[in-house]
Amino acid sequence: DSHASARRPAAVFFFVGSCNGGTPRQFQVHASYLASRGMIGIVADYRVKNRQGTSPFECVEDGKSAIRWLRSNAKQLGIDPNRLAAGGGSAGGHVAAATATVPGLNAPTDNLEISSRPNALLLFNPVYDNGPGGFGHSRVKKRYREISPLHNIRRGAPPTVVFLGTKDQLIPVSTAEKYKALMVKAGSRCDLHLYENQTHGFFNWGRKNGRYAETLMTMDEFLVSLGWLTTTEHSE
Repeated sequence: DSHASARRPAAVFFFVGSCNGGTPRQFQVHASYLASRGMIGIVADYRVKNRQGTSPFECVEDGKSAIRWLRSNAKQLGIDPNRLAAGGGSAGGHVAAATATVPGLNAPTDNLEISSRPNALLLFNPVYDNGPGGFGHSRVKKRYREISPLHNIRRGAPPTVVFLGTKDQLIPVSTAEKYKALMVKAGSRCDLHLYENQTHGFFNWGRKNGRYAETLMTMDEFLVSLGWLTTTEHSE
């Protein structure tokens, strides 16, 4: 029906906060930009340590619940449930990647019939290796295999775009390259964009000498390549 065809692709963003703190406002500009391009942009909140006393495991659980909630309410929200992207920065990028890769960590109240796996990932310096030597390992220790996206890549992983600065203090370029190699091996697309001499958080709006505009346009081009956006002249 005509109403179904009016359903639009959507992107939900998880803020940075190492699952310790942070605010959903961080990706407001990205969500608003995508809305201006005809998508539906959403910023999600989730439980974090400094407000709710939770661990990274609950962060992922909440991320999966958010995706399922959006899908189950897709009709009312005007969202196309088969064109739902998840994005985020740093630990929020970890949450987004985990919703796509990690098989467990589902909330007991969730309807598991509804997939928590997004159809695309938009990852800004994501901390997606929680193995030994990876960021945040001390908080998950022996349970890292349950939560680390890098250790859970399998066939069917959604197309992914990754933005990383070569001078990131938390994520070595080698980790991003390893993630890409594992994605390719699993038959999935992973576009890795490296930014010379940029440090952690370089993609944020208002960051002095950062790369906000550049990463925004590259994210746009990625969504155009998926057929979710039509090519138009970009307006900043």
